[in-house]
Amino acid sequence: MDAGLLAQYVVIALAVLVSAGFVARRQFPGTVRRLRIAIAVPMVRDGRPRWLRELGRRIAPPGREFEDACGGCNSCGPSKR
Repeated sequence: MDAGLLAQYVVIALAVLVSAGFVARRQFPGTVRRLRIAIAVPMVRDGRPRWLRELGRRIAPPGREFEDACGGCNSCGPSKR
């Protein structure tokens, strides 16, 4: 296998991974959120190296501050009826 063909396979594999990630985030946001939490929680525990805790914080999804207050549409504005 020559270098050009290998480069094509790498580019195609990256494109497929990015596309699959985009579809997962758009179609299954709750599942992606739970997966990110499951990956990040063991990384941020006490006793872990600093770089690992920082990586875990970056992986962790943002908190849901006001979701329970109004039903969870996350628009935080007047409803459009």
